[in-house]
Amino acid sequence: MHYLRGYPADTVQQVQALLEANKLEAWLRKKYPDGHSIRSDKALFGYAQELKQEYLRGAEVLSKVVFDSKLHVVHNALGTHTQISRVQGAQLKAKREIRIAALFKQVPLEFLRMIVVHELAHLRERAHDKAFYQICTYIEPNYHQLEFEVRVYLSYLEASGHRIWAL
Repeated sequence: MHYLRGYPADTVQQVQALLEANKLEAWLRKKYPDGHSIRSDKALFGYAQELKQEYLRGAEVLSKVVFDSKLHVVHNALGTHTQISRVQGAQLKAKREIRIAALFKQVPLEFLRMIVVHELAHLRERAHDKAFYQICTYIEPNYHQLEFEVRVYLSYLEASGHRIWAL
């Protein structure tokens, strides 16, 4: 259960016991009965922009927010935030892009929000330090619990190969 590395052993054992007893899917479904309706890159961009406008108005402009089907396999990441710099005349222009793993098209809105919040926080803080997580919890007060539950879902997905909120 490599997604839960770093969590206390008793917590990991509880998740493992639910998984082995085939009760993890029911637990996740009870807590999150429905998936979200954000399916297109345009809708995802709009969703990220709304969060950015509400919580990070002064942060740099986002040029792109997309679902990326290759992200999880290629980068072993669930989302990425990149800055692409280009020289335009005598100026250096930077474009900010967020890519979210395509598997987040089929999850509850809370899980998608956690990933988007994580990547938006990188607009202000690059490192995963105390200041970074303060931004995450400012935008989403339940951030740490959602991160844990996303990791539980990924552990379930890895073990079963079955998506709970499939299209």
